[in-house]
Amino acid sequence: MNEYFRSIILQCTGASSLLEKEVIQDLWSGYGEIMRIELKHAAIESVVVKHVQLPQNKNHPRGWNTDIGHQRKVKSYVVETTWYDTYSKNSAARLPNCLAIERKEDEVLMVLEDLDAAGFPLRMRSVGWKEIASCLEWLAKFHASYLGKVPSGLWEVGTYWHLETRPHELEVLEDQRLKEAAPFIDKALNECVYKTFVHGDAKLANFCFSENGQVAGVDFQYVGGGCGMKDVAYFIGSCLSEKECERLESKILDTYFEHLQNELQEKNEALEKEWRLMYRMAWADFHRFLKGWSPGHWKINTYSERVTAEVIRNL
Repeated sequence: MNEYFRSIILQCTGASSLLEKEVIQDLWSGYGEIMRIELKHAAIESVVVKHVQLPQNKNHPRGWNTDIGHQRKVKSYVVETTWYDTYSKNSAARLPNCLAIERKEDEVLMVLEDLDAAGFPLRMRSVGWKEIASCLEWLAKFHASYLGKVPSGLWEVGTYWHLETRPHELEVLEDQRLKEAAPFIDKALNECVYKTFVHGDAKLANFCFSENGQVAGVDFQYVGGGCGMKDVAYFIGSCLSEKECERLESKILDTYFEHLQNELQEKNEALEKEWRLMYRMAWADFHRFLKGWSPGHWKINTYSERVTAEVIRNL
């Protein structure tokens, strides 16, 4: 990390010195890294730093080294800084406090609260119903916080897989019925009456858990406008088997909407009715992306195929 960015971290934390303790993870396709920074003589012991460095050579792990992909990632970091600057403080759902944002040439620095130190040290590869319910509550709080808001400076349409940003994946999609239906599915989701901000990448890996089952969310590169069901369907697909997705579908939706209605000032039955109908539409939308992007992906299963076929029939 360059000396200028080190000075920004010292300044915003009041620390006398810092130590780059560990790399938590590299950013997708070589666009930088997330680090834990240990602080000396500061009010807090550590911070997490997201350090974005645009690569000279694009190195996508699945070979999608296109200018569209590069521009999408570049915009995603602009969106994330706007999110922390302008919108994050209004979230009822727990997320890291942002201490500083700095840009210098083709690098971006985000200095964030260390959620491990704040009581959310657990990351889970598999979860039971208790953890799923906690994440659904988090999503409900998040969506309720931004219901009806205009995503100025964010993605107009949230999520990293929405149709407009994925022309190459659609072009190579071999499922012809789904290919033809894709614009209509996209249109239905984009034109729903009730819109909020969606997290846009609400997979299990982007949730941090406390010992007592509370949850916090991270990674806001793909926040934007849309139907909350996009996050719910995507989250469920990230942590449940196809049998569980089917068996628990009603319970998932009932739990999410119970939390959502509790967060709203007044019960909104029209919103719930519309979004319940959008759940499978959102599932089919992500399925379209996945089949074009990585046809052998483990998330492509008989439940997804059945749901998508039903959506197409009902268009």
